[in-house]
Amino acid sequence: MRRGLVIKSTGSWYIVKTDNKEVVECRIKGKFRLKGIDTTNPIAVGDYVQFEMIEDGTGVISVIEDRKNYIIRKSVNLSKKAHIIASNIDQAILVVTYKEPKTHMSFIDRFLVSAEAYDIPAILVFNKVDLLDEEEEMELLGLIHIYNQIGYDCMTTSVTAHANIDEFGKLLKNKTSVVGGHSGVGKSSLINAVDTNMDIRVGEISDMHKQGKHTTTFAEMHELSIGGHIIDTPGIRGLGLVDLEKEQLAHFYPEMRAIMHECKFNNCVHINEPKCAVKEAVENGGISEFRYETYLSLYHGEEGIGGYRENLYGPK
Repeated sequence: MRRGLVIKSTGSWYIVKTDNKEVVECRIKGKFRLKGIDTTNPIAVGDYVQFEMIEDGTGVISVIEDRKNYIIRKSVNLSKKAHIIASNIDQAILVVTYKEPKTHMSFIDRFLVSAEAYDIPAILVFNKVDLLDEEEEMELLGLIHIYNQIGYDCMTTSVTAHANIDEFGKLLKNKTSVVGGHSGVGKSSLINAVDTNMDIRVGEISDMHKQGKHTTTFAEMHELSIGGHIIDTPGIRGLGLVDLEKEQLAHFYPEMRAIMHECKFNNCVHINEPKCAVKEAVENGGISEFRYETYLSLYHGEEGIGGYRENLYGPK
């Protein structure tokens, strides 16, 4: 039996990289049914699997090792089953810009809620800081301070000014990362600045996956020469929260989660209830007002939390 990492999925075939860097095309042996997960696919990019070689030089997967986490999205077909798009992720990195283009706060917080729900550490990278004037720099520092207080690591970068590029490389090194962000924020430029051997054109990472086309495009893991991997998959655009009820939403805001036990009612959703610790914290400055506003916008989403139409790469 051999062991390897699934680096690409094309539906019926899985590209597996073995521990000694050999790449093998593999199929699944029989039918897999993972306990507690009703999905359209049993194996995802990022899975560690065990397989046996057969005479034609391909492999047959018979074991899927336990996952530490995974990202799923709702299936677009009539089965209504979920689709696992990536697993065993070390970190989710959101590249945002204060201007050109401006990344909205609700967009950032929706990404962070998703990462919290999937138990994936999230990091905010504020790119193109060379474009900011002095006033905008101060505003950005204030924003970073708020996210730092909540517990999120933040970094400022500029490819043009080569600001903190080495630090961004250290962030990626020897990690399996999901990289998200609006089109135009410089995701691919940052990655190319870190690893010139990456075979990804500027504007290609996830920008190539336009809304509606993701049913025919498959996930892929890119290896970094500095060590580590980046997962590029269309499903990551939405980080769809399949099983999250809006009543659970506050549990994925760390600053709300820390004090919600102080609310008068156990089922408090922190909107209209009396003696709500969260609302009191907003009023006295303990919780950022804009974070509470994004909470309300997510809570009152048109189709619930999982139904927001604006995905991680902007509106249609």
